[in-house]
Amino acid sequence: QVRLVESGGGLVQPGGSLKLSCEASGSFFSIGDMGWYRQAPGNQRELVARITKGGTADYADSVKGRFTISRDNAKNIAYLQMNGLRPEDTAVYFCNARCMDHDLLWFDSWGQGTRVTVSS
Repeated sequence: QVRLVESGGGLVQPGGSLKLSCEASGSFFSIGDMGWYRQAPGNQRELVARITKGGTADYADSVKGRFTISRDNAKNIAYLQMNGLRPEDTAVYFCNARCMDHDLLWFDSWGQGTRVTVSS
């Protein structure tokens, strides 16, 4: 079992910044890709950014140049630095991790989400 705990959400004005964190804990052998997804009311959950264990990142077109994903493998933490926030970035942000258990089987784990509201 892996537990992902997100933090860092909140209310911010347009143009502002927030940094989200996602810490993984529990019993696992390894963590592979980690990612951030978001879901706005009435919308489907969408990928925002993801990063491999080696540090290769990719982003949704809507956040390129504004958001930066990073991770600390030693601490099992992923971050999402969000700059230039827009009202359309308002959503609940979820952390995802591709984890390997001690039987060397991969499984997906999700956090509970952290709310980001961009409004003046």
